[in-house]
Amino acid sequence: MYSEEHLYSIALRECNLIGDINFHKLVRTFGSAKKAWLNAKKEYKKLDGFGYRMVADIGNPEHLKFAENELAFCEKNNIIINLRHFGDLPELLNECNDAPAILYQKGNFDDTNQRISMVGTRNMTSYGQQFLTDFFEETHSCNYISVSGLALGIDKEIHEQSLQKEIPTAAVLAHGFHMIYPSKNRKLSEKILEEGGALFTEFNSSRKPDRENFIQRNRIVAGLSPSTIVVETAFGGGSVSTATFANQYNREVFALPGKITDKQSQGCNQLIYHNKAACISTIKDLIDDLGLKKPKVKMDELFSRSEISIQLTEYQQLIFNLISEHPSISLDEIIEKTDLASHKILPVILDLELLGKVKSLSGRQFITI
Repeated sequence: MYSEEHLYSIALRECNLIGDINFHKLVRTFGSAKKAWLNAKKEYKKLDGFGYRMVADIGNPEHLKFAENELAFCEKNNIIINLRHFGDLPELLNECNDAPAILYQKGNFDDTNQRISMVGTRNMTSYGQQFLTDFFEETHSCNYISVSGLALGIDKEIHEQSLQKEIPTAAVLAHGFHMIYPSKNRKLSEKILEEGGALFTEFNSSRKPDRENFIQRNRIVAGLSPSTIVVETAFGGGSVSTATFANQYNREVFALPGKITDKQSQGCNQLIYHNKAACISTIKDLIDDLGLKKPKVKMDELFSRSEISIQLTEYQQLIFNLISEHPSISLDEIIEKTDLASHKILPVILDLELLGKVKSLSGRQFITI
């Protein structure tokens, strides 16, 4: 299942001062993680910007022993080890210059499907929840994978709504696969895998959910998708960092606007104000902008799912029925059939247009919609 290169890749990534970018430089220079492990110390001058201090920890037998234990852990727990230099990463993530050298995976991830990353605050409001309910209702027949971070609040709602609508979902963790944080989401993580989704992490089984890991995690959430939606976030919220990474990767970012007095909308409003995110005005427009295949169900306006019954006035009903019975009827014909003056008919037709009942054609003709 695993090769010698997996072993040396884990050991090399465990070395001090060898992050994802330096790992990539080493592998590119020496041709493999194993060759970098064996030769970097004595041939470090081949590496641009590397001094001896940078490679001093390479070759440490403790790291090799750790890697052996990590491979055993992965094998026991059915964990896939994706190596960037083997071309194993999802294609869009691989395009990012700071993509993880190693990406651990549980479950299935169809890289040919469109992905949409969706993030937000742990302190979800009814406004954010309603948006997600309507978004997943309108897109349940579309072919895409939702991506989020398995946190409480918005992230949890995204994964749960995806599962309810039978939309594949992928969660990116901020720790190793030896645990699930928060523990409240353990059953949710199991359900994601049962329903054909995936869990990802760049962290090995020694890594706990330390504070700095969440920012690192957010770059993967942004990197996996061509588009990121920020549902709700306060000033300086973690979701702002996800949007920032998406901007750096030249990906699309959308944000749900809210009242300027609502704390959990202030981060979204700020992203929109600074042109770091496009403003979401309606779900229909958002679906079009995302390039999703149009769902079979009718798409209504933002937060509107049920058909609203509009009571027309007597004149509105009269003229609407007339236009309905005589498609492309002209204004002169309406005047003739109703004995009403044009100055009384035109305001009624304007009202019907605003209600979405009637459409004007050239030559002052009208049809019903």
